[in-house]
Amino acid sequence: MSTNFWLVVGIVGAGILAWAISTIRTYFRYRGQMLFTCREKHKPAAVHIAAGKAALTSLTPHPTVCLHDCSSWPERRDCGQECLSELGANPENCLVWTKVTDWYRGRSCAYCHKPFNALHWHDHRPALIGRDHKTRQWTDLSPEKLPEVFSTHLPVCWSCHITEMFRREHPELVTNRPLAPLARRM
Repeated sequence: MSTNFWLVVGIVGAGILAWAISTIRTYFRYRGQMLFTCREKHKPAAVHIAAGKAALTSLTPHPTVCLHDCSSWPERRDCGQECLSELGANPENCLVWTKVTDWYRGRSCAYCHKPFNALHWHDHRPALIGRDHKTRQWTDLSPEKLPEVFSTHLPVCWSCHITEMFRREHPELVTNRPLAPLARRM
């Protein structure tokens, strides 16, 4: 009897472990702010997927994937959520962070020309400079504005952003000196 008991416990435990792994994987797959194109407004919209609901229904044949929040709400709260078709096979491609990382990849800072390598969410976040010559971090902008901003702004590294912000906020503490010719600097 104890062998059968432990066999049943092992099978039930394996089933619970498989469900837990699937649930956690689905939750992390759909969490985070995403950027879709609103089918009704034909403009970018920042959304959050109901990741908890998707995770809890992950073992069913058709998991429930729906919006939890959208920048087009409350006026379009009862939309058909057709934008979810953009998720495709890889929801990570819709994450705001992924779109930002892809935009900076292969570019160089507008000031120091240092190339951007891999960005990290916990590290010094890069900035942007627009026609007004003011730098601002991309995190200070609303996500649905990012596609438009990326088409009109240049990338700036964190160090140059901090330097330019200091120049702008404390001009009385900055001395601008013309660059000396290379021969005199050596």
